[in-house]
Amino acid sequence: MSAPFEERSGVVPCGTPWGQWYQTLEEVFIEVQVPPGTRAQDIRCDLQCRHVALAVGGREILKGKLFDSTIADEGTWTLESEYAADPWVQDQMQRKLTLERFQKENPGFDFSGAEISGNYTKGGPDFSNLEK
Repeated sequence: MSAPFEERSGVVPCGTPWGQWYQTLEEVFIEVQVPPGTRAQDIRCDLQCRHVALAVGGREILKGKLFDSTIADEGTWTLESEYAADPWVQDQMQRKLTLERFQKENPGFDFSGAEISGNYTKGGPDFSNLEK
């Protein structure tokens, strides 16, 4: 079974003056930069079947018609603060994700008890120069 599209190709963020957006085959993600101290009640998000609008602190950020229809009841939004992970925690997460990727790519091998070593401070090993 092949991996989902976004796992095989990754997503391509499209930068905008207000943040960025990207999509997979199933979902669209919109990330908007808001001023420090913004509270959830300062945000007005209106998602309808063929229309989206977003205002922060009374200032319209985006508004427009959508290319195709959406299921508005399934749309969600969150307000998140910036989080900088501890370098050690980030390194451990990258090791775990790399091991999971190896397990998916090599289903016939037993990886129980396996450990990944290397420098993961910049996202793990670089396999881009390996011949396919």
